[in-house]
Amino acid sequence: MEQILIGRKDRADLPDFGLTDVIVKIDSGAYTSSVDYSSAKIVEKEDGKYLEVSFMNTDRKEHTDELFLFKDFKCKKVKSSTGHSQVRYIIPGRIVLFGKEYLTVFSLSKRSAMKTPVLIGRKLLNKNFIIDTRKVNLSNNLKVK
Repeated sequence: MEQILIGRKDRADLPDFGLTDVIVKIDSGAYTSSVDYSSAKIVEKEDGKYLEVSFMNTDRKEHTDELFLFKDFKCKKVKSSTGHSQVRYIIPGRIVLFGKEYLTVFSLSKRSAMKTPVLIGRKLLNKNFIIDTRKVNLSNNLKVK
């Protein structure tokens, strides 16, 4: 499989989370990708437990009103870049880069203090991409405007 050159930042669509043209940071130091969210809670339905999530909108000023339900979720202890361990929800999701859809997992992380709402980690990057930190928006520049 041929690897695609990706820069340190780009824009992508995350259709399972209702996010389009969102800024993503490429982080080879992170194993799992992460996405900013405003609220998450476990809800009981007739057919089992679901994770109900509201994601931050792309301009990151407020949360969206849309709620997303995930039947396939888990809790996992994740060590943050500051070295602190936290328990985070992990959910599957698709991301569109370079016109291709990739299925990966995302941890839900409060990223409102960060410059980018989405972080792309090694689990998606390995075998798919080669990183050139001098470049930005390589995928976004291929989109038809």
